[in-house]
Amino acid sequence: MKKLLLLVLFALVTFVTYAGGYRVSVQGQRAIAMGHTGVAVVNSAELVFFNPAGLVYLENKLNVSAGASGIFTDVIYQNSDLGISSETDSSVGTPLNLYGSYKVNDWLAMGLGVYTPYGSEVTWPTDWAGSHLVNNIELAAIYIQPVVSIKLSDKFSIGGGPIFVTGSVNFNRNLNRTLTDIEGNRSNITVDDSGVSNWGWSVSAMFNPTENFRLGFSYRSEIILEAEGGEATFANFPDSSNPGLPQNGTTTFNAELPLPAELTVGLSYQFHEKWLFAFDYNRQFWDVYESLDLTFGNGSSSLNPRNYQNSSVYRFGLQYDATSKISLRAGYYIDESPVQSGFFAPETPRNDSQGFSGGVSFAITPKLAIDASFFYLRFDEIDESYDFAFDPVTQTTTSFGGTYKSSAFAPGLGLTYKL
Repeated sequence: MKKLLLLVLFALVTFVTYAGGYRVSVQGQRAIAMGHTGVAVVNSAELVFFNPAGLVYLENKLNVSAGASGIFTDVIYQNSDLGISSETDSSVGTPLNLYGSYKVNDWLAMGLGVYTPYGSEVTWPTDWAGSHLVNNIELAAIYIQPVVSIKLSDKFSIGGGPIFVTGSVNFNRNLNRTLTDIEGNRSNITVDDSGVSNWGWSVSAMFNPTENFRLGFSYRSEIILEAEGGEATFANFPDSSNPGLPQNGTTTFNAELPLPAELTVGLSYQFHEKWLFAFDYNRQFWDVYESLDLTFGNGSSSLNPRNYQNSSVYRFGLQYDATSKISLRAGYYIDESPVQSGFFAPETPRNDSQGFSGGVSFAITPKLAIDASFFYLRFDEIDESYDFAFDPVTQTTTSFGGTYKSSAFAPGLGLTYKL
């Protein structure tokens, strides 16, 4: 029973933090269109997320940005040696973002952001070849971030504030590849928890050497999400005297889930009056995710190695003000995977990728604009395996591998209001 619970928890927390490593960046429509650059771009309240220090440079007293994206994902798994293949069901994630800023005076601005960076869903066919690792997952998280921006001079400002995170997760998988009840139904476990929350913080700076050139810096702290008293449901288990198998029913679990710190530095340059170029370098400190410490109600604990590595994203963006009402944008980025060989799991398959984006803003009035964006994310095809799947029935560790092909497409729409 203890080993089975350990395996269930291991699968749960693997997904939650793996979703962070897989994170599709959708924290602002204007930024998405420019390859998700924004740490040195001053054009909307999206700065609440990208660089709070820049809010004090916005021209208007009140700025509000709101948007949503529909993320369409597809993952294909193949193992040519075994002659098997599977494909995830078509699913749509709908991450949202809402930012507002208010300029108190010439040197002080305040802001608030609410956004959902981890809203996603993955569903594999029932009882597919990797069902002992995952059948389906639903994950949602809400970030609430109040910030302050202080201008120390005409050329330099600082900003930041606390971050509150709350989320939920639902996860289902089979126990192993063969175990069923007397009627032939596969034994499975569903893990469910909500209200998982904690606090973090952010700090940022912006430097303007010239009127057309900006440098930006932003850092978000590591956040530990603490799952306490979550529910695990065991179904279709056979009646057995095997001490390694549980009875059908529910139990509780506790776990700590680390989300890594992030550092972003970048620049923007305005040239030929109508053109703006931006570059961001983002570093995610996934090396904190070396293992998972799990604690059960009976006081026992277990350590599960994950061995993630730090990863980087290189982002390039371009904006062209075609008219006084229309701005066109395009972007490109390279996103490295934090997952090392032998740890490639199918919860949300994640490998190195390239992103292509674009969009347009149309000013309906001098105060209100519509922002449209899209991005296409192409993951490199990869042959990899997950080598740490423990079977509590046979007491052995098995490997599950194959070829993964993944892609994601996300159109988005938003509004920008200024007063």
